[in-house]
Amino acid sequence: MLFEMATTKSLEAIDQDLRAAAARHQFGVIAVHDLQQTMRNKGVDLNMACLIYEVCQPQKAKAVLERNGAISTALPCRISVYGAAGGYRLATLLPTALLRMFPTPDVEQEAKEVEDVVTAMIREAV
Repeated sequence: MLFEMATTKSLEAIDQDLRAAAARHQFGVIAVHDLQQTMRNKGVDLNMACLIYEVCQPQKAKAVLERNGAISTALPCRISVYGAAGGYRLATLLPTALLRMFPTPDVEQEAKEVEDVVTAMIREAV
């Protein structure tokens, strides 16, 4: 259910490589959430970097949403970049596993296609 890889790259290099991989695969980076900063703004000290990238391929999203609007609760795809011993880890919840929670069996192909691309983007960014 979780795909995860480690890297010793800097956050700046990860960001650059992840954005480039998304563009190569026709995915957009919708937003990047800096959880460490957000928590700091709320008075909570998180002792590790943690960035959440929201990525989307609009045509794939449209295809599954038109079959079941509740799938919107699992969109967009997220890639987490967080501090770990010796560097950073990139992780994502696998779309095939997430979409199994919805009673919409005819979205399996789209989920697999998106999963292949999101995991490829992570591989390219590490």
